[in-house]
Amino acid sequence: MNTFEDRQKGFERKFALDEELRFKSTARRNKLLGLWAAEKMGVSGDEAQAYAREVIKADFEEPGEEDVFRKIRADFDAKGVDQSDHQIRSRMADLLVEAVTQIETEGKG
Repeated sequence: MNTFEDRQKGFERKFALDEELRFKSTARRNKLLGLWAAEKMGVSGDEAQAYAREVIKADFEEPGEEDVFRKIRADFDAKGVDQSDHQIRSRMADLLVEAVTQIETEGKG
């Protein structure tokens, strides 16, 4: 029975680590996305950092990433930024990959 319990505990640890990586990666992606969107809207410096924090907070409104997408879409529309839904979603996907890479690199260093 010990072998089964050891395997179960191992799976639980892996699940916890995977969830932590997913949370950190999503938060990092949202920060990078916020900085990208701020640049597109002509915002820089401390204002860009503050906007990135707003994007991170937007992700806590509901499960999934639609809340973040809607925030970026609404802000782009309000500022007249010409980006299609596809371009925003594509950038979100690219930045998630970048965020995972950054976090994994930091973990090795």
